[in-house]
Amino acid sequence: MSGGYFDHEQFRIEEIASRIDWLVESNDTPDSYGFVRSYPSDVIEKFKQTSSILRMGAKMACRIDWLASGDDGVESFRKRWVEEKL
Repeated sequence: MSGGYFDHEQFRIEEIASRIDWLVESNDTPDSYGFVRSYPSDVIEKFKQTSSILRMGAKMACRIDWLASGDDGVESFRKRWVEEKL
C-alpha cells in the first residue's frame, strides 16, 4: 500500500513537525555560529502542541490518501482510523 492521491505530500507535514521538535530540543543552545534561539517556556509548549497536532494531521492525511488511492476500502479506513486513535 502506498497511496499517492496527495503525491505523498503528507510527509512534508511530518518534516515540519520534526523541525519544530528540533527547535524545542535546541532551545537556548548556541548553533555553530553562536546564534541562540531562546523561546520562553509558554512558547515552547505551543511548539510541542503544534508538533503533536501536525503529526496527527499527517496520519489523518495518510489514511485519506490510502482511501482515495484505492489502497484501502471504507471499512479498512474506519478500522485504521480507530486503531491509530485519529
